[in-house]
Amino acid sequence: MSVANAVQDRNRELARRINEEARSNPQSPYANKFVGIANGQVVVVAEDLDEMARRLRQVEPDPTKTFCVEASRDYDVVEEIWGLN
Repeated sequence: MSVANAVQDRNRELARRINEEARSNPQSPYANKFVGIANGQVVVVAEDLDEMARRLRQVEPDPTKTFCVEASRDYDVVEEIWGLN
């Protein structure tokens, strides 16, 4: 396994655990926040996606080493978009 894949796997696993915590505990510091992860560590917790993305890029400019999660979201639900007006 390459180093990049190992980092991505660590980031995904941490994101999964954070989302699980936020969904089970509304008092979690991550609940309903956007969480930026770089190199297997939480580096940004923000109220909105734009702020999180900006700060995450400042911490780690290489996007292959980053991951973000909207904590508390149910990622198992399929949402369909039929059209835009």
